[in-house]
Amino acid sequence: MSPIPTEHFFVPGPDGPLAVQRWGGKERAVIVLVHGYPDNRHKWDEVALLLSQRFQVIAYDVRGAGASFKPQRQADYALARLTADFTAIVNAVSPDRPVHLVGHDWGSVQAWEFATEPALQGRIASYTSCSGPCLDHMGHWMRDQLRHPTPSHLLRLTLQLVKSWYVYLFHLPAVPEFTWRHLLAPHWPTLMRWLEGVRIQPRPTQGEDGAHGVNLYRANVFPRLKHPRERVAHAPVQVIVPLRDHFISPALSLDLARWAPGYVRKEIDAGHWVTVQEPGRFAQLVLAFIDRVEARSPAPTPPVHAAS
Repeated sequence: MSPIPTEHFFVPGPDGPLAVQRWGGKERAVIVLVHGYPDNRHKWDEVALLLSQRFQVIAYDVRGAGASFKPQRQADYALARLTADFTAIVNAVSPDRPVHLVGHDWGSVQAWEFATEPALQGRIASYTSCSGPCLDHMGHWMRDQLRHPTPSHLLRLTLQLVKSWYVYLFHLPAVPEFTWRHLLAPHWPTLMRWLEGVRIQPRPTQGEDGAHGVNLYRANVFPRLKHPRERVAHAPVQVIVPLRDHFISPALSLDLARWAPGYVRKEIDAGHWVTVQEPGRFAQLVLAFIDRVEARSPAPTPPVHAAS
């Protein structure tokens, strides 16, 4: 097998430059990978290499992470601004063809916003989500559990509230930033190995990635849970559900058909970091879903560019 060509470049985002990496030939259909917290685009390296045997694969550093620009204001991390960044990326790398979208963790949270944003209809061919819910769907789900307070519903809700312990800590002023920059960053690979059984390489931006990324939670979680919107996906959706996820309960994805026509749900015996622990398995699930979608889809027509 010949080496997969790779390329690093920047896309001018609406608020600042976004660092992008490309694997595979430019003539191919595009898969866009969106990383979670406290990661950057390099968490996708092994998955991207596998996917690029058939596709052009794009991964970018979300604002605040890696080599992308780093806003200082909390409001600059709102879902609307993340959507504007994604729109700039897809308009740059795939101006005439819809992209296949894949998100993990907070990449999945924001990618739900992309896949349900009316202005992006026709720009996304499929969406594979893993370990990150739509915050609006989660808000409706929490209300459903309380509206019908059976023991099983209350247990589900309590379990997810416990799994979300870190979200509450991230809303403390200054403490998460100090902790990331001075305590966690030097030891993050060791902690990941001890706590999650995951082997990752040290990253020089780890402290800043963690410190800036807490604003993703502060700007979005409680506003969306308190006032959930009606968000229906305009592309086929697959949710990969790791049953040993320490942060996201499988119950959150049980009843998403009303929000995602043609919804596909795949339970797997894996932990939260399946993208790093089992990249081959994850890539196979993504490709199988894309093949299923493309087999059912008519030939695409050139989309109208969404405004960034």
